[in-house]
Amino acid sequence: MNETNHSPPAGRPMGTTKAETRTVIVDGVREVYRVAGEGPFCPVHSGGPGVHPEYLRLPAPEEHLSMVHVDPVGSGDSDLLPDGDCSMARYARFAEAVLCDLAARTGYFLGHSHGGFVALQFAVDRPGRLEGLILYDTAAVYGRELMEAATEEMAAFVQRRPDRPGAVEAGRVWEAAVVSQTMEIADDEAHRRCLHGILPACFADCRRTVERVGEPTLRVTHDANRHPVGWDVRDRLGTIDEPALVIVGTYDFICPLSCAYETGTGPADSRLCELRASGHFGHVEEADEFTAAVLDFVHTTGKGIRT
Repeated sequence: MNETNHSPPAGRPMGTTKAETRTVIVDGVREVYRVAGEGPFCPVHSGGPGVHPEYLRLPAPEEHLSMVHVDPVGSGDSDLLPDGDCSMARYARFAEAVLCDLAARTGYFLGHSHGGFVALQFAVDRPGRLEGLILYDTAAVYGRELMEAATEEMAAFVQRRPDRPGAVEAGRVWEAAVVSQTMEIADDEAHRRCLHGILPACFADCRRTVERVGEPTLRVTHDANRHPVGWDVRDRLGTIDEPALVIVGTYDFICPLSCAYETGTGPADSRLCELRASGHFGHVEEADEFTAAVLDFVHTTGKGIRT
């Protein structure tokens, strides 16, 4: 049974609008979220798990949507999951609790990377609950198969940038953390260093991005109690009736281009936006193109959207 507890509104700036901070409690576990903007609700679920969501703040769509920036359980200001159950179904349950807390009959769901896994699980488990899916640099499978594909893409990235120390280091960190698993990650700081080690590979051109918008940063909460998860909904994609926008960077190594094309063939009504000058963070590298794709999708699929 869901309990709901609202914290007082907090006027925390998020782009051009103020955000109201709220809390939903499911089975005694708090999940914090912040609402900013006007229009239909759109939960925004970041990657990870454990990565704090501020990197995915999207102020531009707030002119047309009520962006619901979730701190997924196990990250940000939300609680850890005490039993370590980080299944996609569990995350999807929390996402539905947020929509229920907002008294939202429907809404969009924007999921990035791991957040896209959650969005797909939500759509599979709760048909008809959403207005549409925005599946951003994600896949319909998670586990060994995806990691092997990402390892191949990482090797290709290092080969493209052999003169850049950051690229070589990214390949070394990936090998130690994912392939050989010889890197010890026991706390938040070690996890953060690992993420920042591979971060150059998350961009089509990290040097250009740093020159244009500054040094990218990520925060993460390390949960030693988190259980390993294997997940695959490829055989259920055809059951999704909601329209889907699949956004992918051509140079995304974590969820490669092939994953986007595979995901896009499932839902009956889907469209693909390939950002050809981006990696895993197209909302930073090609912000205008990313926003245009999202808003065009909303305007052509939604009802009563502000223009």
